[in-house]
Amino acid sequence: MHGQKLAILVGGGPAPGINSVVSAATIRAQLDGVDVVGIRDGFEWVMQGDINHVVPLTIDAVSRMHFRGGSFLGTSRANPTVDPTNLDNTVAALQRLSVSRLITIGGDDTAFSAMKLEERAHGQIHVAHVPKTIDNDLDLPPHVDTFGFQTARHIGVEILKNLMVDAKTTSRWYFVIAMGRKAGHLALGIGKAAGSTLTLIPEEFATHPVRLTRIVDTLAGAILKRRSYGRLDGVAVIAEGLVLDLDPRDLDHIENVERDAHGHLRLSEVNIGDVLKRDVTARLKALGIKTTITEKNIGYELRSADPIPFDMEYTRDLGYCAAKYLLTGGNAAMMSMQAGHFVPIPFSALIDARTGRTKVRLVDVSSTRYAIARRYMIRLRRDDFDDPRELARFATAAGLTVDEFRRQFGYLVDDEPPPLQLDAELGAAIDHAPEAGERRS
Repeated sequence: MHGQKLAILVGGGPAPGINSVVSAATIRAQLDGVDVVGIRDGFEWVMQGDINHVVPLTIDAVSRMHFRGGSFLGTSRANPTVDPTNLDNTVAALQRLSVSRLITIGGDDTAFSAMKLEERAHGQIHVAHVPKTIDNDLDLPPHVDTFGFQTARHIGVEILKNLMVDAKTTSRWYFVIAMGRKAGHLALGIGKAAGSTLTLIPEEFATHPVRLTRIVDTLAGAILKRRSYGRLDGVAVIAEGLVLDLDPRDLDHIENVERDAHGHLRLSEVNIGDVLKRDVTARLKALGIKTTITEKNIGYELRSADPIPFDMEYTRDLGYCAAKYLLTGGNAAMMSMQAGHFVPIPFSALIDARTGRTKVRLVDVSSTRYAIARRYMIRLRRDDFDDPRELARFATAAGLTVDEFRRQFGYLVDDEPPPLQLDAELGAAIDHAPEAGERRS
């Protein structure tokens, strides 16, 4: 194979633990006598054939890097797959640097770029991808997180904890918009752990596109329900990816939002927190209810934080395995740690046959984990509409008759998951299972 160097690059948004991957991979390769170079700013420069934005990596330079957030090598969202020439330039640039092995660190877009680069190199460059994203949406087994997610959730919970105190102190509501482009893992992880009043994620809505009215009424209904119990405060966590599922017709009135060549709104530019704050306030005002709502986006505070010990250890494992995998002839796989063991996932297994892109892991709303999260939320539920006393309480809080309250808000339970059922027999079997010591005897 031409060349002996190992190169490392980072694509996409920051996530806690990037530097730890770089550090571990560099140390492992250097101990084998392999030179390592860091490519700055992802594919930005090399896809133009520019090899001047490269830095040699040594053990001394990286040995304490794992404590810090951000990316020592920078990052970018440059996409070499848009134009085949960019892929050819990238392969040629790496070969000019005498690189025969490449570690890419990133999310689904970077993984896709890594796959296409490996194909274009025709065996001349072996590629290993390390899954990074606080969105936790790469196609790993359900129990395996992407690195950075746990740190982002940890910091998010700390922020939410303070907002919950402020909300109660000032009798206001917070609408907290959490990062998560396509999936609601981060929003749900933060909301459930912190005990937010409710959490809204894209996966919970069965009908698409989602009408803005449904989300507005869900939030207004939660505010009314909590108000009926004497609480004027609350914190709702909302996944930003909801905006991608909204019916564009509901957003036509929004100003200062870019449109594409066909006149459609660029939904990624919509400030969903501001939209919901305005519309929920108006919805409640129409009922004669005044409430204070503050919207807050969290994400940038999370993704460049110093990693917690979990992510430090996890990413050192991933970095070590990525280097070791390539040094022993491995190629074309995403790195994963499963139950303490290294498991490479072939690139071919990551492609969604329907879209031709990398698969996206969504929240499983049929899971026990999600069912428990829903049970602890304060939001209108199916059993609320079956309980005359509760329904009367909520209707009074809204200044409506029971029939009118049912007419205006009853449809919200159409998408509610079925009640959580635990297998009592299985539970009994687990409760009475012999201890390890008993089994040995």
